[in-house]
Amino acid sequence: MNQIRVMVVDDHPMWREGVARDLTEAGFLVVATSGEGRQAVRVAAAARPDVVVLDLQLPDISGVEVILGLRTALPAVRVLMLSASGEQQSVLDAVKAGATGYLVKSTAPAEFLEAVHRTAAGEAVFTPGLAGLVLGEYRRLAAGPGRGSAGAAEPATPQLTERETEVLRLVAKGMSYKQIAQRLGLSHRTVQNHVQNTLGKLQLHNRVELTRYAIERGLDD
Repeated sequence: MNQIRVMVVDDHPMWREGVARDLTEAGFLVVATSGEGRQAVRVAAAARPDVVVLDLQLPDISGVEVILGLRTALPAVRVLMLSASGEQQSVLDAVKAGATGYLVKSTAPAEFLEAVHRTAAGEAVFTPGLAGLVLGEYRRLAAGPGRGSAGAAEPATPQLTERETEVLRLVAKGMSYKQIAQRLGLSHRTVQNHVQNTLGKLQLHNRVELTRYAIERGLDD
């Protein structure tokens, strides 16, 4: 199996190098590190990481601006925020910009390494308590004017198979791949394949966008 390519972006050198070392020792391929946002976007375009582990606070531009730059330079890249801040607005701003997951820096090393694996696989990974916050925000937005009305992406749903739609409903409820696999009696790999196929059909980039799509269409009911 190919190594997962990771880039670490944090303005604290000791923390940055410590995270990079932990990742390397765990078998990841650390392709780059950076302490500044603009530099990170430039370097990422050349290094082409699968996952960027990104701090929210950087000396030149914000983590949210870095996410937007990364998504422009590398549309398929997955961004895992690793921040000292667990404030609600910080989390929501990062996810709305395109972050796949969000962990606080107090997360245990083993949980962090597992989160990088899951992020690379397309899962949305959050520090406990934050996943509910994100789902709640999506539901609040979806409950506003326009839910159920004809949208630009509305015709895409009928293109999904019955099983893909079933998996999508469970994704919208915030269930992990493992939980979905257990619920439907499928393998983890099969669930992952269904999600990847659905992302391709709907022209979405990650599970966070998929969850938003499903909730906006009432598939979390």
